[in-house]
Amino acid sequence: MELTPAAADLVRRLREAHGPLMFHQSGGCCDGSSPMCYQYGEFRTGGSDVLLASLDVDGVAESVPFWMSKSQFELWAHTRLIVDVVEGRGGGFSMEAPEGVRFLIRSRLVGR
Repeated sequence: MELTPAAADLVRRLREAHGPLMFHQSGGCCDGSSPMCYQYGEFRTGGSDVLLASLDVDGVAESVPFWMSKSQFELWAHTRLIVDVVEGRGGGFSMEAPEGVRFLIRSRLVGR
């Protein structure tokens, strides 16, 4: 799992403004299949979630955990996930919504 330079820059800005962060991707309706960024601990994970990675971002003191629902994980298990950012607003639950951008997952098959 990795972040594009644009996504890493946004994570740095959000971290500076809001403190430690976390991601969760549920695969639900609406923007549920997009990664949502929250203040660390704001989203409660449980037994139906998988910790995919702890992302190290230059300029951010702590790693940023990236969680995904087990059902989504089964679908994405053979892909390399890349967190990117694009213009436009998502569903509004994610911390970047007021910035006029949204996080997005790009993927490629492992081994390609």
